[in-house]
Amino acid sequence: MNKSLEKFNRLVDALQDLPTIGKKSATRLAYFMVMNDSYVGLKISHAIEDALGSLKKCQSCGGMSEDALCYICCDENRDETLLCIVENAKDILLLEENGLFDGRYFVLESLDEMHVSHLEAMLESGISDILFALTPSIANDAVILYIEDKLSAYNVNFSRIAQGVPTGVSLENIDLLSLTRALEDRVRV
Repeated sequence: MNKSLEKFNRLVDALQDLPTIGKKSATRLAYFMVMNDSYVGLKISHAIEDALGSLKKCQSCGGMSEDALCYICCDENRDETLLCIVENAKDILLLEENGLFDGRYFVLESLDEMHVSHLEAMLESGISDILFALTPSIANDAVILYIEDKLSAYNVNFSRIAQGVPTGVSLENIDLLSLTRALEDRVRV
């Protein structure tokens, strides 16, 4: 490592810690911010500092928020009977950005008793339908079965996002689990 560029190399190393950013991309980004447009670097720096200082987990759903409750949990126009269980707050952003769901959310961080108890408390507020929007896998199938069992005393309908063959992908490129699910859950036309 070149000692005369120690600060530049530290910037490259820091950028490389981000997901999907390798050495080449990190170097390209660092070079751009330092040599081409330092304003972009300062803007990013201030945005990161501001976000880290003000973003936290919503006390109700576990999504991202600048307040104790996120804008979704505060929205009285949302369908109070629908609950979508997701793996992380990023999933909420994706669903919201595309306007795909108009109910409430719950970020499933763990299956510990405290977390499941919080989910049960949410059900007592009138939720009648739970949608599992979890990444399709055998492990998540087990998670879904566990939650369904834990909530069996409640009068709740359970569903999960559809699985199968993505649009535009040839069958030879589909994993066996997805292909099996697509055949099992086929739809009559």
